[in-house]
Amino acid sequence: MAGDSRFYRTEMEALARSFGLDFYPVEFEVVPPSFMTEVAVYGLPVRMPHWSFGVRYIHQLVQHKMGHSRIFEVVYPGDPGHAFLANNNSDVDNTLVCAHVLGHADFSKNNELFRRVHKQVGTRIVDMAAHHARRIEQAIEHHGQEHVERVLDAALSLEQHIDINQSLSRARYSESEEDAEESLLNTFARRFVALAGNKEKEKSDQEEHSRTPIPPHPEQDLLWFIAQYGPEMEDWERDIFLAVREESFYFYPVFACQIMNEGWASYWHARLLREASFLPQDLYLDAMKTHSDVVRPTAGDKQIALNINPYHLGFSIWDRLIEAEGVEKARTIMQSEDDFGFVRNYLESDLADELNIFVYDANKNGEIKVTNNEIHQLHEAILSRKFNFGAPRVQVTEMGVDGALELKHESDVDGRGLDTERAKKVIDYIHRVWRRPVSMRTLDANGKETTLETGKAAA
Repeated sequence: MAGDSRFYRTEMEALARSFGLDFYPVEFEVVPPSFMTEVAVYGLPVRMPHWSFGVRYIHQLVQHKMGHSRIFEVVYPGDPGHAFLANNNSDVDNTLVCAHVLGHADFSKNNELFRRVHKQVGTRIVDMAAHHARRIEQAIEHHGQEHVERVLDAALSLEQHIDINQSLSRARYSESEEDAEESLLNTFARRFVALAGNKEKEKSDQEEHSRTPIPPHPEQDLLWFIAQYGPEMEDWERDIFLAVREESFYFYPVFACQIMNEGWASYWHARLLREASFLPQDLYLDAMKTHSDVVRPTAGDKQIALNINPYHLGFSIWDRLIEAEGVEKARTIMQSEDDFGFVRNYLESDLADELNIFVYDANKNGEIKVTNNEIHQLHEAILSRKFNFGAPRVQVTEMGVDGALELKHESDVDGRGLDTERAKKVIDYIHRVWRRPVSMRTLDANGKETTLETGKAAA
């Protein structure tokens, strides 16, 4: 791209490879800050249109205007990788960002979770998302904005509810012992014919005994299940659910490896800057000052950080690991772990003390009280928000013969109740596309058992 010399891209790539970093080509593009904000919010340069992204954009814009965030770069791993740089970055900023991006590119090419997901989704996410967006624009032309938006409401409300341990292209369940390929709609039609008193009733009962329950076990991939088994969904509606699921698969490694990935990129941008003899001295000094700002534990002039900075935590763990055990050992860990194993295995008590990490309670009056600094409690406090893509764990437990859908919130697994008003809204979204009764057993915010339901006929 034009202007590479501003941030010594060619020299930095050669230096990175000399240290053993292995990455796909990266396409750099300089864009306006407003575009950077849009990309950060939408997650991709071109993505399916939906009002929720506008809400996120406004929030990000407010944060930026208040000085709480600044976006230097947005990176998309793949072959090639894509990196967008803000055009108001200084030469110093872009030099550091270039080195940082190369660290990300090395991580995403070699980490096993990234590799496994990219093998299924592909390595050209920007093109894939643009294709999804075009398909949805076509659906809007054919079916209307309101109808398509209702489907997107439902699909995007469930975008975190996938099962990364299943294949992206997984097959449907075997529906009966006699005929694994029997269609669900034919099954419904046969059952509705076999009403009480009908001479077909006995035959229907026999078939019911041979039918494998749907699902045969609790199913947590809600996007997949609804797309496959929605009794009255149209093909284009199923396509939207599967498109959202495909994009969620792509983003899962980014979410599940954030501390590792940002820390790895931060370690390497610092090391490459130190070793970059081709940099002018004043640029190097200013770049290292920017590095200190990126990996600092606090924001602004605050003396205590109440939220973990993944750059700071990841950098600190990698820096200690590499100093103690060498780069090759660190690369082995980078290739095989995600944040769960990384934090639990390598954030030790003395480092946590040094970084002043603790568990706290915040009272309504703003008072902060430290409640725990035991290392295993710290691990779980850091990781709890990352469990199950940061969403409550919800499973399909049963699909009735009439198509009624029963869900269960695994509150004993994720350890929390739900905001029932928000949860009810999601149940309503699901009902719009499922078009049969939907219910979910859960706990409310106070830990009381409750059942949310929609679509039930009045007694």
